[in-house]
Amino acid sequence: MIEVLVALAIIAVALAASLRAVGNLASSDAELHRRMLAGWTADNALTELRLTHAWPAPGVRQFDCSEGNLALMCTQRVSTTPNAQFRRVEILVTTPGRKETLAQVMTMLDDENNRSL
Repeated sequence: MIEVLVALAIIAVALAASLRAVGNLASSDAELHRRMLAGWTADNALTELRLTHAWPAPGVRQFDCSEGNLALMCTQRVSTTPNAQFRRVEILVTTPGRKETLAQVMTMLDDENNRSL
């Protein structure tokens, strides 16, 4: 009888450990999904600048860039460079109300024909 109780205790500990591992895996999967959508959103914002041939003014601009059912906020930072023909454009993607950066991409825009480098 004691042997059966010991075996049941071992099985219970193993099941608890496996449930915890599965829970961590599901949490990691959800975080990876959020970061993947944020990366796509940042790429989309830069692609929009390239396709419109926009020459953005230096400064910071925030805009809603939700993707699917995930609420996201994009921050576009445009800065000048030592060469006046180029602008540095950085897109940061965060969740509204949180400071955690989910994705960050940067490119350089060329004024001559507004192409990204």
